[in-house]
Amino acid sequence: MLEVRLLGDPVLRQRAEDVEEIDDDVRKLASEMFETMYTEEGVGLAAPQVGVSRRLFVMDIREETAEPRAVVNPVIVERSGLERGDEGCLSLPGLFGAVERSANVVMEGLDIDGEPLRIEASALLARCIQHEIDHLDGVLFIDHLSPIKRKMLLGKWKKLRKEAARR
Repeated sequence: MLEVRLLGDPVLRQRAEDVEEIDDDVRKLASEMFETMYTEEGVGLAAPQVGVSRRLFVMDIREETAEPRAVVNPVIVERSGLERGDEGCLSLPGLFGAVERSANVVMEGLDIDGEPLRIEASALLARCIQHEIDHLDGVLFIDHLSPIKRKMLLGKWKKLRKEAARR
């Protein structure tokens, strides 16, 4: 299992680099990311969250209509509607906030075999895709919150980190 990087790690604030070639190393990374995501009980995980600044994420929202996917070099090519919903993040465990995102998106990229991939998404799948692509751009869900809400959550984060350090 890979180590999930937490808020404060510089890799989380960098724009990840494109994956130039999908080789065995990239496929192994994706496999290990799935294992880590499932162990941590997440629905998505981006490579920067495990310390790798590459444009790759994995997701599994655990619905029958959406299969688990590894996505390389994703780009959102269409957006429509707006919807507000609670989000959390494996890199900010214990924090949740209501984030406004596009209700529907169309994402293009490559699958783990290098084949073109196009996903039309709504609801949780659309939210997950946007959240993970944000990670690839160095953006965290707290960046979408109002300054007051962000300050409150960061205060809670500091308290949670102090409690974890005491254990």
